[in-house]
Amino acid sequence: MATSLRYSALSLLLHLLAFSPSVSARPATFFQDFHVTWADSHIKQIEGGRAIQLVLDQNSGCGFASKGQYLFGRVSMKIKLVPGDSAGTVTAFYMNSDTDTIRDELDFEFLGNRTGQPYTVQTNVYAHGKGDREQRVNLWFDPAADFHTYSILWNHHHVVFYVDEVPIRVYKNNEARGIPFPKFQPMGVYSTLWEADDWATRGGLEKIDWSKAPFFAYYKDFDIEGCPMPGPASCAANPANWWEGSNYQQLSAMEARRYRWVRLNHVIYDYCTDKSRYPVTPPECLAGI
Repeated sequence: MATSLRYSALSLLLHLLAFSPSVSARPATFFQDFHVTWADSHIKQIEGGRAIQLVLDQNSGCGFASKGQYLFGRVSMKIKLVPGDSAGTVTAFYMNSDTDTIRDELDFEFLGNRTGQPYTVQTNVYAHGKGDREQRVNLWFDPAADFHTYSILWNHHHVVFYVDEVPIRVYKNNEARGIPFPKFQPMGVYSTLWEADDWATRGGLEKIDWSKAPFFAYYKDFDIEGCPMPGPASCAANPANWWEGSNYQQLSAMEARRYRWVRLNHVIYDYCTDKSRYPVTPPECLAGI
C-alpha cells in the first residue's frame, strides 16, 4: 500500500509542477481507454463498465487493446485468473509495438494448470525484433481466488515486471554493451484469453478440458501512466516524468530483497540457464539481467 501511495502522490506532484505531457489515466469505465480487438461477444462489462469479464469457449477466445500507444511509463491491471482446471488456457497481459519484423514487446502470460497445481507466469521481452527470452515463475498464491495487481514499469534504465508490487523480473538497459533495449517504439497495451494446449501446460502434455468450459477471467482497475504517442519528441526523455526519476532507475532496497526471494524460491525456468537452447549464454544474461 505504501508503494502504491508513493507512486500516486509523486505522479500527481510532478504533473502539477512540470506540466509534463505525460498522462495519468485511471478510466471510470473500460471503454474510455480500451477497445475490443477480438470477439466482442466474449467480453462483457460488469460493475457498470468498471470491470470486464473475458470468456473462452470452444467457439472463440477474445482480446482487447488500449486506444493509444505509449513510450515509457507504467501500466497495471488487477486480474482474477481462470479458476479450477484451467490447463491449456493462456491469459495474457502485454505491451506491443504492433510492428511485424522489428517489434518490441513486454509479456505477462499466465499459463493455466490442472486443479491443485501452481499457476505459472511466463514473462518475455522482445527488443528490436529479438525475443525468446522466457522466464517462468510459480506464483506463491492462488491468482484465481481474488484479484491481484500485475504491472510493467518501463523507462530508459530497465523494464520491471511486478506482481502485487513484488518484482519478479528485471531487464536492464545494456545498450552500451551492444544489447538491444526497447526504447524507440511506442507500445499499446493488450490482453487476450485463448486456448494454447499445444504448449501452455507442462509443455503441451496437459490438454484443455472443454467439459469445464466456458472459462472466465476478470479485469479491473486499468491504469496507464505514460507518454502518449504521437507526442512531443522530448516526452520520452523528460525528467519530469516520475517513472524516469532517480527512485525508479533501480530497485529499492526492499524491492531488491523481494526480487532475490522470488529468484531463489519461485523461478522454475530461465532461458539464461537453458543450455539445450543456448549452448552459448546470451550476452544479456552475462550482463546481469
